[in-house]
Amino acid sequence: MVQYKQEPSSALQMAQKKAAGTSNSATRRRWWNLRQQWRMLGVFEINPEHEFYQLTSMIKEGMHASIQITTEMPGQGFVMQTFAAPVFAKLRASVNITEEEYMNSLCSDGCYLQFVSNSKSKADFFVTNDKRFFLKTQSRREVRFLLSNLQAYTDHFEKYPHSLLVRFLGIHRIVIPTQMKKYFIVMQSVFYPDERINIRYDIKGCEVGRWTDPDKEGKQIIKVLKDNNFEGQYIELGQEKSWFAHQVKVDTAFLRELNVLDYSLLLAHQPLHRDELEGKHSLANLVIRTTKSVYLDEHPTTSDPSKIPLLKETSGEVTLDSTDCGSGQLEAAAGSSGEGINQQDRSCPVSDAIELQEFHEHHRRLLPNFQNAVHVIDGPHCRYFVGIIDIFTIYGMKKRLENLWKSLRYPGRAFSTVSPTKYSHRFCRWIQDHTQ
Repeated sequence: MVQYKQEPSSALQMAQKKAAGTSNSATRRRWWNLRQQWRMLGVFEINPEHEFYQLTSMIKEGMHASIQITTEMPGQGFVMQTFAAPVFAKLRASVNITEEEYMNSLCSDGCYLQFVSNSKSKADFFVTNDKRFFLKTQSRREVRFLLSNLQAYTDHFEKYPHSLLVRFLGIHRIVIPTQMKKYFIVMQSVFYPDERINIRYDIKGCEVGRWTDPDKEGKQIIKVLKDNNFEGQYIELGQEKSWFAHQVKVDTAFLRELNVLDYSLLLAHQPLHRDELEGKHSLANLVIRTTKSVYLDEHPTTSDPSKIPLLKETSGEVTLDSTDCGSGQLEAAAGSSGEGINQQDRSCPVSDAIELQEFHEHHRRLLPNFQNAVHVIDGPHCRYFVGIIDIFTIYGMKKRLENLWKSLRYPGRAFSTVSPTKYSHRFCRWIQDHTQ
């Protein structure tokens, strides 16, 4: 565990002085008005007047130090502790997130954003300014659970690099003496980038309490809808349906082994543009995406995209090469016959028949040429953002009693608090029934 101590920055001191010079009543009135506006938007900037500005500023300073150093620094003000740093560094590398990218996003000059969730959880949700990473406060019990199962968690990704489970990228604790002690995790945002996402869902596979009032027309409100809002709709994946359904089964089986329930599938989609639809079926793009997918499976810890083998043309045949090649070479290799190739029913240009069979047996898929590829699946018409989140709820005595109470209150209805076995089977059945 890495510990980092730091004195408050000059920016924080200025913010504290400014706050001290403002009357309590005026501050309360201003905050009430701001909260009403922010809650309408759902996501808002944590600027120097925000109640979480001091906390998030310290988090950024602590994160900057924890990524760069491994020794404790003297000083007073706050302490940042980092848990299992080498393990999470490896996880970041496995999804091609360099340490520089990670630090630039988490420690940028831009303010964090606060996400106002309609979740029943008391956790606070912060988003980096570029919306690439989520920070969520966690209880001590939840952090203990994740750390105690960290080996199994990383082993699962070694075996299934395309797992839909959300990638946790860091666990930290910040201690501000006499004020607070908070644990928080950093995770990859499933909805990144979100500029063109037009709707979001949180799916549990049940009905009780699974409805959110949709946005009112004309208001730019970010809301996460639920199962009952999805009624009559489908996840249209075409040839990717079988892979998606199978991977959900694999991931939920893993969570069942951990005695976990109440997790959710985050789901969003955006329409594919014409150039994306055309480029997706070109042989040149297919070659890059297939190579990227295979290499991710075989080398899940590679963080440098330049190390992923590219393709070159040798005597009219396409072969693997570790040297760089421009898009012109790939287009030449592809020719004009690649248009209209089906996404799965094709001959693979980097494998023979045996390798192609192994490719499907290991449930690999063609990753989209996209920065957040492990959480993105392209269907015939839409790009889907998918990820399984909230994996900390254990089916202990409290949940067993809740199951008994809900069984009496909601006889014959599907509610979330059931055994991990029943939960996973129902979750998979929902995916199967709502995917085309």
